[in-house]
Amino acid sequence: MTEVRFYHLTRTRLENALPQMLEKTLSRGQRAVVRAASEERVEALNSWLWTYGDRTFLPHGSAKDGYAAEQPVWLTVAEENPNGAQVLFLTDGTASTQLEAFGLCADLFDGNDEAAVAAARGRWAACKEAGHAVTYWRQTERGGWEQAG
Repeated sequence: MTEVRFYHLTRTRLENALPQMLEKTLSRGQRAVVRAASEERVEALNSWLWTYGDRTFLPHGSAKDGYAAEQPVWLTVAEENPNGAQVLFLTDGTASTQLEAFGLCADLFDGNDEAAVAAARGRWAACKEAGHAVTYWRQTERGGWEQAG
């Protein structure tokens, strides 16, 4: 079964947390798929990942860019893994029925939005019921992560 980590964003926005997580994924020699809720969000993340840091480069692409199999990070709204990724990032309350295609899934949700928290609890229960190894991560005062409960 897949390891599913729920990341409760309370100190930073997704746009700040996601690049760091993607950098760590790539540094481990892994590829990633980032699933968003809309094409507009995919394109916003696509633009952001080109400009989020002055000294960093995070290779990525989306359907608009093409060459999915060559992209270390693939941004999409679809339930797909065209780049052979080992890690799936779920954003914007998206879910996946194909978690088994990945070794790790990171579900990032906005802890300041009660509806997003309630929806994450539902996804947690569904993952647990499906037999996935589920863990909960919360942000520290400095924006880092610690496993909780």
